[in-house]
Amino acid sequence: MSNLTNILNHDGELSSEELLRYLHGQSSEEERFTIEKQMADSAFVNEAIEGLQHFKDPEQVKLYVEQLNRQLQKQTDKKILRKNKRRLKDQNWLTVAILVILLLCVTGYLLVHFLRIKH
Repeated sequence: MSNLTNILNHDGELSSEELLRYLHGQSSEEERFTIEKQMADSAFVNEAIEGLQHFKDPEQVKLYVEQLNRQLQKQTDKKILRKNKRRLKDQNWLTVAILVILLLCVTGYLLVHFLRIKH
């Protein structure tokens, strides 16, 4: 998948341009036959054609697609932001504090141990 902006267009599936040309009667006979065959084979393509028929202006479709892409981008940005907030940030001071406390504990233990041995 080299084109990340068109992740759902697999080989053999129709592009949005082909569907719009079909709806406006601008496709060749061969394209029309291929699209009608795919409509018969796939309920998804059939639903896509029916949904696109409700739009009278092709610019409306483009605006709607852009709006959906913006909403999707916002949702994914929110998820990424939440994920980054949950992640533990680099806390060097915490590591240093833990090491100092461990060093103090070990030093205290050794002091008590050697003082006991002397007495």
